[in-house]
Amino acid sequence: MPELRKDPILGRWIIISQERRKRPTDFIVEEVRGAGGFCPLCPGNESTTPSEVLAYRYDHRNEKNSSNWLVRVVPNKYPALIIEGDLGKEGEGLYDRMNGIGAHEVIIESPNHGDAFTFLPPERMILVFKAYRDRIKDLENDPRFRYVMIFKNFGKAAGASLEHSHSQLIALPILPRMIVSELAGALSYYKYKERCVFCDIIRQEIQQDVRVVCQNDHFITITPFAPRTPFEMWILPKVHSSTYQKEDDYKFAFLTDIFSETLRRLDACIPNIPYNFVLHTQPLRSAEIDHFHWHFEIMPKLTSIAGFEWGSGFYINPMPPEEAALYLRESLEKKQGELCEKDTAG
Repeated sequence: MPELRKDPILGRWIIISQERRKRPTDFIVEEVRGAGGFCPLCPGNESTTPSEVLAYRYDHRNEKNSSNWLVRVVPNKYPALIIEGDLGKEGEGLYDRMNGIGAHEVIIESPNHGDAFTFLPPERMILVFKAYRDRIKDLENDPRFRYVMIFKNFGKAAGASLEHSHSQLIALPILPRMIVSELAGALSYYKYKERCVFCDIIRQEIQQDVRVVCQNDHFITITPFAPRTPFEMWILPKVHSSTYQKEDDYKFAFLTDIFSETLRRLDACIPNIPYNFVLHTQPLRSAEIDHFHWHFEIMPKLTSIAGFEWGSGFYINPMPPEEAALYLRESLEKKQGELCEKDTAG
């Protein structure tokens, strides 16, 4: 029988459609093919992108925009928002408008064109997470911006337009509706129970151990109770923290460890699966918030948003999160066993 599940933070209802239940092998994933040709994100082509705003290099003494970088951040050549100008807020009768002021940047995650984020060496992935933090901290100094959204699109179905591994950042003069809703839902829970809802979710998930995908000393990956898509996962710090940009360098090794394992398990279930991930953190220039918990949300692109979803605001998910977590927990071990059998037979 189908089941309606309520998200404890947003109050959003999700339909878990048991009749449409699928196994990982039932999902069709478009094969990833190299586009070939010129890539503006590759080393040696630095002159074809806007001047970098941040780069980590083999040798810190090397000049800006030189080609020996490990991770590089540049303004988007075709930005959704532009950094120059004033907000120019104004009303037009009952309508409100403002200028499209913000920052739109590209985080180039590796100098190697063929690298996939899932399989980046740990030392490279650590630099990517550090770049997220350092760019948020820098943009926080601009009083026009209220929020910085970090996100990644992997695969054509998830909206990726360039093959070279990269993620993006958009600084906004307003708070995104999703963040406003999360803050409001978390605050409502905190006022009632005087506890952080995310911390309670972590405690319950560890105790029940049916939706935990993996964990280490500092982070945990879960399939949420009311997931929008099959294999949706959240990565959260185990100790309460509402601000990503305040994380210390040593934590990024643990974040890299769990992020890498999470994505490898996902890839072992469905190779080359398209996905988006988004960082949810507190608004800029806010003091630590007791009721909010920064986290990453990973959303594979396996189902379509159609008329019912657009009209109702509900999502229909054909895979219960408990089953997804089980597949994810077993995926790497199963794949490694198959590889061992293949090697033995060879």
